[in-house]
Amino acid sequence: MQAPPESLDPASFGPFRRRVLSRGSELYRDLPWRRTRDPYAVLVSEVMLQQTQVARVDGRWQRWLSRFPSVDALASADAADVLEEWQGLGYNRRALALWNAARAMSALGGSVPSGQDALVRLPGIGPATAAGVRAFAFDLPGTYLETNVRAVFLHELFAGMVDVPDREVARCVAATCPQDAHDPADDPRTWYYALLDYGAHLKRTVPNPSRRSKAHVRQSRFEGSHRQKRAEAVRILLAAGAGGIGLEEAAEALSSAETGAGRDPLSPEDVRAILDELAAEGFCSAEDGRWRL
Repeated sequence: MQAPPESLDPASFGPFRRRVLSRGSELYRDLPWRRTRDPYAVLVSEVMLQQTQVARVDGRWQRWLSRFPSVDALASADAADVLEEWQGLGYNRRALALWNAARAMSALGGSVPSGQDALVRLPGIGPATAAGVRAFAFDLPGTYLETNVRAVFLHELFAGMVDVPDREVARCVAATCPQDAHDPADDPRTWYYALLDYGAHLKRTVPNPSRRSKAHVRQSRFEGSHRQKRAEAVRILLAAGAGGIGLEEAAEALSSAETGAGRDPLSPEDVRAILDELAAEGFCSAEDGRWRL
């Protein structure tokens, strides 16, 4: 392990970069989305992999592309179909954001942009996701500060330090990323795959370095949470179909799910608040006392 060099000259990171590339080569994971450079397919994988384990995405990514094979195909789909296909991946907001991003791209010609600024202007696409798309689809440099990437930098360059701010890690990430794609053994795509695979290995073999990040937040418990109730409400709306569902029926269905899990039933007022919240975020619409996707 080594401390971050005082100079952020890329040459000063030589030993660190050689170690990461070596470990990345040894630990390389031949994941399905790494066998394509199609920008849309890469974007879908990057969104799916946010806060979701690789094992859960493998299979679901392929199925999504079979159902929505292009930007235009996704843009023309109904929101209900998009949410239905997303079930089981968690964080339903990501599905709607990806759908809205596709609609925005379709309106501009149907292509995924390669520019960082153009990508982050799309719904739900933050700087890290944009940098991932640029690296893996276009082999362009960027600051891809993802959780496994963060783990490598904290383990190798910030050993023993706690509450390390992301701005310090990001400076090192930017300085170490190759600036061109002339060397296929050390281009942005290869470099970030190496970081991802080494970081995943570290999380399995040493105390998670990411816990020493100032940005680290322990994930809240899902079961029984408000997020879990929202997810169940979306499933109830999907099951209701085009006819929608009234408040009493929704309250009965959601309360049944809660009591079946050993929790207290919900009042109609609580269920209305959840449905109104989902409607305000674009998940569903409310008309004449019925909610529908």
